Amino acid sequence: MENKPVAEGDWGTWFRSALPILQWLPQYQRAWTRSDLVAGLTLAAYAIPVSVAYASLAGLPPQAGLYCYLVGGVVYAAFGTSRQLAIGPTSAISILIGSAVGLLSNGDAQRQVHLAMAVAVLAGMIGILAWALRLGNVTNFVSETILSGFKVGAGLVIASTQLPKLFGLHSGGSNFFTRIIEVCKHLRETNPYTLTIGIGALVLLVLGERFLPRRPIALFVVAISIALMSFSPFAGKGVGTVGAIPKGLPHFGWPIVQWEEVDSLLGVALACFLLSYVESISVVRTFSHTHRYPINADQELLALGAANFAAGIAQGYPLAGGMSQSAVNEKAGARSPLALIVASGGIALVLLFLTGLLRNLPDAVLAAVVLIAVGGLVRPRELRHLYRVSKMEFRIAVVATVGVLAFGILKGVLLAAIFSVLLLLRRASRPRIAVLGKLSGMDRFADSSRYPEAQAVPKVLVLRIEAGLFYFNAQNVKKEILQRVRQHGAAKLLVLDLSTSANIDLAGVRMLSELDEDIRQAGASLALAEVHGEVRDFLHAEGLSSQLPGISQRMRIGALITANRQAMGVAR
Repeated sequence: MENKPVAEGDWGTWFRSALPILQWLPQYQRAWTRSDLVAGLTLAAYAIPVSVAYASLAGLPPQAGLYCYLVGGVVYAAFGTSRQLAIGPTSAISILIGSAVGLLSNGDAQRQVHLAMAVAVLAGMIGILAWALRLGNVTNFVSETILSGFKVGAGLVIASTQLPKLFGLHSGGSNFFTRIIEVCKHLRETNPYTLTIGIGALVLLVLGERFLPRRPIALFVVAISIALMSFSPFAGKGVGTVGAIPKGLPHFGWPIVQWEEVDSLLGVALACFLLSYVESISVVRTFSHTHRYPINADQELLALGAANFAAGIAQGYPLAGGMSQSAVNEKAGARSPLALIVASGGIALVLLFLTGLLRNLPDAVLAAVVLIAVGGLVRPRELRHLYRVSKMEFRIAVVATVGVLAFGILKGVLLAAIFSVLLLLRRASRPRIAVLGKLSGMDRFADSSRYPEAQAVPKVLVLRIEAGLFYFNAQNVKKEILQRVRQHGAAKLLVLDLSTSANIDLAGVRMLSELDEDIRQAGASLALAEVHGEVRDFLHAEGLSSQLPGISQRMRIGALITANRQAMGVAR
């Protein structure tokens, strides 16, 4: 009986941590209500045209994007830890769904809807499983450099998919390059009325972003274009429109797919969730730093997983917390997740009463909305910065960009990730080995290349291995050390500073033993300085404590040289 209150308290703490809404709702301040209402309605006004545009990008009916915002916002408000993050379909995930699921559906529109729903359900399960395993920090291993290149490539790929709609063409192409070629081939078939509407929408959107950055300009442009198509001769000039959108809220249910299809969809779902989490957590951290409140990376896994799962059973497709919609939400004054609930309510009203107004929305206007939305992805300035700071990072970003352009988003990102890992392994296999010298008047040794005043000790060569010693770099380290010893010539004592080598494996231990034998054959001695405790334990276990000086205790370089100078005949 005594343990029961503790168990209940533990359960209550876990439940409150799994549902952050139970934490922020009691702390909600009435003064925030107006800001959240304005932000929510502004977000809904932004989300309606954008979600319809992204749904077309994914090859899905327009209502699919609206369902994502409707359901995703409410679920994230209950489970998420960010106050400004806005959940909905994004350009990158939309094009990934359009390319990957489109191939599996074989042109069957209804089948594509169910496949996209299944991907969202699987992505949600992946997120919930990752939350259960506390894998929130795993994405720290996803390189920001890869994301920089990916964004540029994805932005260009998405733009290439919208050009035919902007020109009123029926051209295809499997990747960025073939799409551009196809558009150029069919330029003479451009529908002038479609192009006029598209260019006009682009101009209005650009001017709106410049002069009215906090206003729902996209909704204003959509309203003008619908009125133009409804009360002008443009309707009979071959201008493509969205068409009928089903009235009412989504019907919840499981996607109809075969079990053998799940295996094909699992890789797409994993890619979607990875993109979703990486993009979302980046936005979450940005706003939490700006507004100074804590966030929980593991909890964001659960929030995104639950939101994706809910979207999947509500006839939607995978979603994420995008920067563009979150920026709209934040700039409009969102103070809490209540803004997302208000936005979902606004979209629900549109689905219930206003879907008929969207029938005449031109495809060219949706293309313009997408082009403006993805314009922020293409940032050459980031690539120029990488080129200036690190040539290797720049190469990784370029591989990501070219890979996405040539092979598509999923294969391009995987290619860049593999290339990045290979470069890291190459760097790790050849760690830097610094030559150290003694600073005058001090018992301190420093890198001679950075401190020219550091002086070499007569007949002593001091080297610092700036990495752990493992199977993939041990022989390269040994080879370079022996080369340095041969170049020095007069060295009677080789001191290896292991202060920056906190880890070692069996191959590293054996390399040190082999190195000791080679140094003895050259007429010199080997000693180890600044050996970390765990490394000492490993060396003791392999029986090298009596063979190499400096292992029995963590000796500094100066003390180690002093202890050996009489045997070597080295002056002070």
